[in-house]
Amino acid sequence: MGVLAALRAAVSAASGLDFGGMSNQERLDMLRELEAVARKQAGIAHELLSLFAEQRIPDEFGCEHTHQVVADALRINRSEAKKRFATADQLATRSSFTGEPLEPELPATAAGVREGVLGDPHVQVIRSFLQHLPAAVDVGTREQAEAQLAGFAATMRPDELKKIADRLAVYLNPDGEFSDDDRARKRGIWLGKQGPDLMSRIDGLIDPELRAYLEPIFAKLAAPGMCNPDDETPTVDGEPDAEAARRDARSIGQRQHDAVQAMCRGLLASGELGQHRGLPVTVIASTTVRELADLAGSATTAGGSLLPIRDLIRMAGHANHYLAVFDDIDNRPLYLGRAKRIASPDQRIVLHARDIGCSHPGCTVPGYLTEAHHIREWSDGGATDIDNLTFACPEHHKLVGSAGDQWHTRTRRGSRTVWTPPFHVDPRQRPRINRFHHSSEILVGGDTDPP
Repeated sequence: MGVLAALRAAVSAASGLDFGGMSNQERLDMLRELEAVARKQAGIAHELLSLFAEQRIPDEFGCEHTHQVVADALRINRSEAKKRFATADQLATRSSFTGEPLEPELPATAAGVREGVLGDPHVQVIRSFLQHLPAAVDVGTREQAEAQLAGFAATMRPDELKKIADRLAVYLNPDGEFSDDDRARKRGIWLGKQGPDLMSRIDGLIDPELRAYLEPIFAKLAAPGMCNPDDETPTVDGEPDAEAARRDARSIGQRQHDAVQAMCRGLLASGELGQHRGLPVTVIASTTVRELADLAGSATTAGGSLLPIRDLIRMAGHANHYLAVFDDIDNRPLYLGRAKRIASPDQRIVLHARDIGCSHPGCTVPGYLTEAHHIREWSDGGATDIDNLTFACPEHHKLVGSAGDQWHTRTRRGSRTVWTPPFHVDPRQRPRINRFHHSSEILVGGDTDPP
């Protein structure tokens, strides 16, 4: 790794230069060069990521998904790691079945990155342009368009390139014709992360069928005066009276938001969704007695989101209630056991309140998507008691066992589950705890390493 050592030394030498003694022109020239070098390094990363994904052995690094391994190693978001792998898949060199090297899927774009001319924003504009072209556009036209955009990108900012790409898309599809396959490929709804105000952004594209369903729903439930949370008794059935409609000051967007909220609440309350992992499909949220008494703070849902206490109390008026009690000293749950192997619905509710999500180190899977795992295996005499159960997502649940090449689990004071990795994951086999779902324990000075 002498090359990397030289790279580090060169960066250190550059950081020690006298920037104050430079002219603005010299500073600008240095910024250009630094940007070019950083872009060239991205080209190297594309090759490394592609080979890492192609040649990785499945049981390496604890059988995690490839993008998760890289995200943890580089300390980046997993969504960012996914994007980097997707980009590398199109910009890295490929191999044929006989081992012969093939040019990248987007050769002109890849060449621009390797030369330090194109940055990631340019690359994403080109990738997005090609992704949204109709399937009817032939391969030769796609290749020509990619090369043309890569050439433009050498002298343009990404926002300028985006305008050119949009105009080119109109030229290639002047009639705006898209097939059912095109629409099916583009459909999707994404629920974004919660912001500091606990609001979440929804983004996506819906197909004509879903729009046809929403239109009559909005016509009914999003009409002025309908489903208005400001009313003492919101109107959800029949027609609102004239006074309710008159005092409704919500925007169209707010009325449609409240309509979707009422629709979801009605669907959950109907019971028609059945069960999910042994529990009725409903909202599961956990909080503390102190937060309820103070009307402050937030509850944590089994989906991993935060729910203000006042919202929780309002929602509780439409819900069946369960109570999970924990020891004040070490946060251990009240004894709740059974003689059968499968965890009961009551035990799963306690696990939702205690574990929030998968207990495997670094895992972000929320409780709704997890399974109940016996810390001491049922086959080894482990009881189905609440202090011998923990949440594990299906992927990580498969990794646990008594063999030397499997993860081992145990409990510790504070009821958190300790996972010990096999030798091939960590030769020192250092025990680990997942703090992702319990960040408050770190903020209040909780220990980060298991005893």
